[in-house]
Amino acid sequence: MFVLVFVFSCKKEEPNTNQPTYTIEGRWLWSPNGDRAAANTMYEFKSGTRYTYYCDDTLCKEVYWNSLDTSDAIPERNNYTFNKDTLTMDLNFGNTFKTTVTFECEGGKVFINSTNPYPLFKLGSGCN
Repeated sequence: MFVLVFVFSCKKEEPNTNQPTYTIEGRWLWSPNGDRAAANTMYEFKSGTRYTYYCDDTLCKEVYWNSLDTSDAIPERNNYTFNKDTLTMDLNFGNTFKTTVTFECEGGKVFINSTNPYPLFKLGSGCN
């Protein structure tokens, strides 16, 4: 007498982990009207500190923004943490800002999802 044993196994479906992971680290342009070409402010997220830069000239182009370093930023700095899609910033004097962010354009554009979502454009990304 032969006994055949069949072992069936079901491989558990693994979640798709190939989703791109984007970071807030880097330089981001902000425009008062949402048009990248009119950007007059740059935020640099670097090693847990957010730096802010302004441009008061109509020639606020990539060359100008790229020429700046942290010594050109305004004196006020903000500490931040970024975990998955949550940005938390210390706005000083006991004020904390916590929000989710949404990336578009292969990580070159981010929406800060606060009460009035606004886009930031990653410097050098070409995203509009």
